[in-house]
Amino acid sequence: MAGGFRQAAREFLYGMFIHEHVEQAREMQASLESLFLLVTFGDMVGLPILPPYYGLRLLPHALRGIPAWRRRVLREREIGDSHDHHLHGI
Repeated sequence: MAGGFRQAAREFLYGMFIHEHVEQAREMQASLESLFLLVTFGDMVGLPILPPYYGLRLLPHALRGIPAWRRRVLREREIGDSHDHHLHGI
């Protein structure tokens, strides 16, 4: 019983104080990863920035994330899709 209350209190406090910061950090990480992949492997989507030599050197390390990145980059978007509508107004 005490373990259940402790777990519930921990989850409540996490959601109240930390969850938004964790989500913002994940969004920032995904954005930076997408930017890195665009600079490195931009020739896959028609935007060559770096010479292919560097992309080929890094390809084995980034291979499993490339299909999802290509879908994310080549997806059709509306004008306001890039902004999340947070309740805090920042």
